[in-house]
Amino acid sequence: MTAYAIGHIRPGTMNQDVLRYIEGIQATMDPFGGRFLVHGREVEVKEGPWPGTVVVIAFPDIERARAWYDSPAYRAILPLRTTHIEGEVILVEGVPAGYDASRTAASLRATAGP
Repeated sequence: MTAYAIGHIRPGTMNQDVLRYIEGIQATMDPFGGRFLVHGREVEVKEGPWPGTVVVIAFPDIERARAWYDSPAYRAILPLRTTHIEGEVILVEGVPAGYDASRTAASLRATAGP
């Protein structure tokens, strides 16, 4: 099942380190089948505060997403970004094809109290 690395990246200082990070990240993702779905785009905020932007990277599965994040190649370039730009990063599995939220609601309703 497809998994995603999602980053909420705060505004920060663009400098040579950050540019080297951006230039090098694709090569760290390639061995794990990672591909950008969202990168360098403006966000349209509809609810709550959201300083910064979002990055979404798809991987074939959660194991490869974890392997990429923990890989020596990615860990070597990560400080180039984190030293200058704050943010949060999560890894999460997607839902299967045919997912229907109403089934999840029914399951939750069955276990909820009155």
